[in-house]
Amino acid sequence: MMNGAEKSDSAIVAKKPANKAGLPAAERVEQRAGTKGNTGQSRTHRTQCWIGVSQGLDRVRHAARQRKKERFTALLHHVTVDLLREAFFGLRRRTAPGVDGLTWKDYEVGLEGNLQDLHARVHRGAYRALPVRRRLIPKPDGSQRPLGICALEDKIVQRAIVMVLNAIFEEDFLGFSYGFRPGRNQHDALDALSVAIGDTSVNWVLDADIRGFFDSISQEWLLRFLRHRIGDERIVRLVRKWLKAGVLEEGNWSVSATGTPQGAVISPLLANVYLHYVFDLWAHQWRRREATGNVIVVRYADDIVVGFEHEADAKHFWDAMRQRFEQFKLELHGEKTRLLEFGRHAAARRRRRGLGKPETFAFLGFIFICGRSRRGAFQLQRRTRRDRMRSTLREVKVQLRRRMHASIPEQGRWLRAVVSGYFAYHAVPTNSQALGAFRHDVVDLWRRTLRRRSQKDRTTWDRMTKLADAWLPPPRILHPWPNKRFAVKHPR
Repeated sequence: MMNGAEKSDSAIVAKKPANKAGLPAAERVEQRAGTKGNTGQSRTHRTQCWIGVSQGLDRVRHAARQRKKERFTALLHHVTVDLLREAFFGLRRRTAPGVDGLTWKDYEVGLEGNLQDLHARVHRGAYRALPVRRRLIPKPDGSQRPLGICALEDKIVQRAIVMVLNAIFEEDFLGFSYGFRPGRNQHDALDALSVAIGDTSVNWVLDADIRGFFDSISQEWLLRFLRHRIGDERIVRLVRKWLKAGVLEEGNWSVSATGTPQGAVISPLLANVYLHYVFDLWAHQWRRREATGNVIVVRYADDIVVGFEHEADAKHFWDAMRQRFEQFKLELHGEKTRLLEFGRHAAARRRRRGLGKPETFAFLGFIFICGRSRRGAFQLQRRTRRDRMRSTLREVKVQLRRRMHASIPEQGRWLRAVVSGYFAYHAVPTNSQALGAFRHDVVDLWRRTLRRRSQKDRTTWDRMTKLADAWLPPPRILHPWPNKRFAVKHPR
């Protein structure tokens, strides 16, 4: 939550989770040497994401929390064989192989010997990063997103380094940053944004989009940002190796001075570090020094939504944000970045000026709408983006064609998994109509597929209704109201 000069701190405490719930200031602070020599000790308590970490990393986290300007000069010794093993088992089993051609199951054969060898190469500096295999993934708008597929050993080492760096940077990241962080997910960001708009005087919303963010990151600035906290040049050298490994696309190798490969295990953390220094700290300062009214911010990776009480603040922030990004080689997307009148009083104000309904904006797969409850009160409503729904239905259609001649129970089990997974994300309050439409379209695609199996097939809607009731879950809301879940997670 962001507020004016005097209200800002109380607002963010009231609305955002505490990132730095450390020991009281009166307690004695541990000496710097306490972070060394602990990697072989037994496991301690679990983190928010339920990953067991060694006591060594827990001491690093404690030191990072207590000493905000500390540069950690000895970190590589925390990358042990145990940590590499934990990183290996944390990888997805069935992902496509990188340029090395190794799959997870291939590497599991002789795992201990492989990890011992990898550990030795990392610590003596003989480890070499391999190029990233690029693959183009279609986006809902018809364009293509470049996805990088790393070699298996690169994934293992990157995941281990992420565990080490998370112990430090998680103590620095601000409360309104939600993307790819332990213990946080998309629905936490959606809840925070919904509660902020519903409970705060927000009249204007800046929906910001960064043009080609992952491809535009300045590697030079990124390494400088890392060195604010990381004084171990061996860690920085590993990150530089991954940035300079290059991309292999259709047999052609290329390397760039900008960007991080999308799909690499370490890319989300690097992106968060970059935007923490470029945007988060700057935005936090701006609302304290420049804002004249309430300001709220929610960021999920490079998706940024900022709400304002006053239009003048919104325009000032937009201009300052554009200039700030230009200093660090980033650019706001001219067509996708919008300032719109939105909030509790937007509909009435626009009606008095003879304008139509308030505009809507999209965030994390949902359309945010200024609506009304059954009692006529303001209600922030969320609906599934139509392009995302159509994209999912197209994929269901393709997969049903491949399963056309499978038995009905086999098709039903697969469709149940698809619909259940879709509902698990999209079944939020005020979205029941979209859930029903999705389920109806899936049933219709199933009916068409069954009728294509034979020219004499006469599958009726009555039969499909019975099949759908037998195999597919009903469209019902699975998530609580945002304010209730937010109050449970952040009771303050």
